[in-house]
Amino acid sequence: PSACAKAGVLAMTRSLAVEWAKYGIRFNAIAPGPFPTKGAWDRLLPGDLQEKFDMKKKVPLRRVGEHQELANLAAYLVSDYSAYMNGEVVTIDGGEWLQGAGEFNMLEAIPGEMWDALEAMIKSKKSN
Repeated sequence: PSACAKAGVLAMTRSLAVEWAKYGIRFNAIAPGPFPTKGAWDRLLPGDLQEKFDMKKKVPLRRVGEHQELANLAAYLVSDYSAYMNGEVVTIDGGEWLQGAGEFNMLEAIPGEMWDALEAMIKSKKSN
């Protein structure tokens, strides 16, 4: 589902870019890598999984993104400095995609019998 959604964003961005360019409207998208937020990461990596699966190890720059870096890219894309850029999806992930394509791939290492326990942990986070 994730790959299909990403392909859909790419196709939609490019289609809209062509369709609306004649009106002076540009379409670009951002494909962020790991930019931690408490809500998402507590649900995706509950309990001690955040310690077991250090996201920084998957990124060639050996760190996760800072939200200001994401804001800077968004500001650039809506500014006049990128006036000739249209129909692009910009990846900002410290090189993670180039190294191993895919967010949270390390979850494949979790044994099947642990998934029920993880689901219970995630559901308990949702109720908080």
